[in-house]
Amino acid sequence: MPSVSYAMATVARNTPLAAGRTVIVVEEQFPSAVYTWRRACRETGATLRTVAAPDTAGSRGEAWNGALLDAIDDRTAAVVLPPLHWTDGLRFDLDAVGERARAAGARLIVDGTQAVGAQPFDVARTCPDALICAGYKWLTGPYAIGLAWYGPAFDGGVPIEENWITRGGSDRFNELVNYRDDYQPGAIRYDVGERSNFVLLPMLEAALEQVLDWGPETVAAHTRELTAAAAPRLRDLGCRLDDDRWRAGHLFGVRLPAGVDIPGLGRDLRARRVSVSLRGGAIRIAPHLYNDAADFDALIDVVRGAVRA
Repeated sequence: MPSVSYAMATVARNTPLAAGRTVIVVEEQFPSAVYTWRRACRETGATLRTVAAPDTAGSRGEAWNGALLDAIDDRTAAVVLPPLHWTDGLRFDLDAVGERARAAGARLIVDGTQAVGAQPFDVARTCPDALICAGYKWLTGPYAIGLAWYGPAFDGGVPIEENWITRGGSDRFNELVNYRDDYQPGAIRYDVGERSNFVLLPMLEAALEQVLDWGPETVAAHTRELTAAAAPRLRDLGCRLDDDRWRAGHLFGVRLPAGVDIPGLGRDLRARRVSVSLRGGAIRIAPHLYNDAADFDALIDVVRGAVRA
């Protein structure tokens, strides 16, 4: 597939919606996982329900996950969720959400872009109905190509487009004009047209081989070690981070004390060659195998200067 939005449109097209049904997302979710469902709900009379981030001095992760579970009921048609929030890395308990969704007869649709490749993801344990990933993030692949896994709920569905290469017998070029209504097995029916991209596919294949060679477990362990050492130092500076249980090592958010000069902080970070992102109200930090403790020392030095300025 070319993008998360493409696969999300496929999922929405093949998910029964009607007036009185709801689709659940979380506040400030990445737009690719929202716009498709906004339109699908508008066209069918269903309701897009956004579970707001809690305004709490305690654990945001625990409170937000609790609110998410409470939102799932017998009206829920689908829960569309990432393993981690893209702005600050807050973790959602997909196993618990999936269990609640199945009990309510709802589908669990996972946008794994922010996690798959940097930490293990067990499809057999979590049991999503669809898992969608952009290729350019933690799968380390090129832009404009991604991957999707569709569960049994989407067997026999209707694809976004009808292209010749997904049809039965499409490997026999001399028979292509003998038009057929059947598709090749599995989820091939959902592949984008011109899927045989001679540039992007070899690049993605090489990227996936590299990810498998590193091992998501290795990435997760290394980044957890770095984060665990940095978190108390950042808290000592007055920064807010969520509890360890609700925070990933490879992607986490730091909320700065009030009054910090954000533009000045950005200039100082660039001067120290420290690259982070401002997402929502948090500085998003995303270490990988190439980072070490010295990189976090530089980050914390800059934050310390900004806090004390």
